[in-house]
Amino acid sequence: SLNKMNFITRLSALCLRRKSKMQQRHQSSRRPAVPLGSRILTDPSKVFEHNMWDHMQWSQEEEEHAKEKAAENSLVKVQLEEQDKYEREAKILPEKMREQLKREERPSEHAKINITNSLSHKNEMFEEREKYWKKSIGDDSTSVQGRVPNEKQSKSIADSPQSENCEEECGRLESFPGSDATYRIFEVGCGAGNSVFPILKALSNTPGTFLYCCDFATGAVELVKSHSSYNSAWGSAFVHDVCDDALPYPFPDEILDVILLVFVLSTIHPDRMQQVVNRLAKLLKPGGMLLFRDYGRYDTAQLRFKKGHCLSENFYVRGDGTRVYFFTKEEVRYMFSLAGLTEVQNLVDRRLQVNRKKKVKMQRVWLQSKFQKPLQLSLNNPDETTKRHPYG
Repeated sequence: SLNKMNFITRLSALCLRRKSKMQQRHQSSRRPAVPLGSRILTDPSKVFEHNMWDHMQWSQEEEEHAKEKAAENSLVKVQLEEQDKYEREAKILPEKMREQLKREERPSEHAKINITNSLSHKNEMFEEREKYWKKSIGDDSTSVQGRVPNEKQSKSIADSPQSENCEEECGRLESFPGSDATYRIFEVGCGAGNSVFPILKALSNTPGTFLYCCDFATGAVELVKSHSSYNSAWGSAFVHDVCDDALPYPFPDEILDVILLVFVLSTIHPDRMQQVVNRLAKLLKPGGMLLFRDYGRYDTAQLRFKKGHCLSENFYVRGDGTRVYFFTKEEVRYMFSLAGLTEVQNLVDRRLQVNRKKKVKMQRVWLQSKFQKPLQLSLNNPDETTKRHPYG
């Protein structure tokens, strides 16, 4: 509708507004195609006037220093017995750690960016998927968005060996939370809901939307559900371990329009990351989008680790027992491509974070990416691609 389009336009303008003229000094040679911030340090003498500076370009000396620090703190590895303990006791971003990450990441800004990505993608995806399905299954289909088959297709499905329990399965699929929605978003690792409720507020005037959110920690999910704004009519919060492939989601595959995967994948053992990404890719509709943000290689958080905290290459354990991995663009591209998703955006977000009181400067590195499920009827089976990426 016109009101929906006006809302999306206003929200996009709010989130994507940036200075019309940006100085190139102290800035990456290739400016990102989308804004990851617009505060550019043009005068080094003013570095302590703000808490954060965007689009920082590292000198060759800074790059070499970072590599040396990472190599140094990786010399002593955690004993295998201890590593097994951390694996058994692993928690996906406990509430305390996630709260810290949200403060570092200026949650209101990034929540708005994620919302904008979701909403601007919504109309584009519906249009493209409609064209695709009409071309693939004919104009006589009863529902393009819901992919309800026509009579001919129904007969073909009924004759297939997999249709023995069709009635039972169809009944289950029709009754899942959010089954009546036309647009579905899923936040993985929602914590206490710091992003959930800003997103829901922005979606409040967009009918037909539904937000799923999950977390490993039962206490975090209970906090979301106890929030005064929580309502099962527009969202569903549930406890889930994304590493457990045998644990079903409370909704069927291929129904999600957007997945938010923010500071979650880095907490998972590198050997298990691919299976997690594969499983999430199955949840997306053809044309659906996965929005990813996490730690980048040689971020200050990586360089600060002392010897004896390294589990494996670029994978560390913090003092509280939580673990963290630091990615490169190539690793991210490889994992999501292996899961059958197409790269739309894959950016390194380099910022300079400063402590104005202590006069300390910290080079922060994050990755921000968007990967889309192709508009195809079938993909290569991602279950067969569980090997670890070859990048170090």
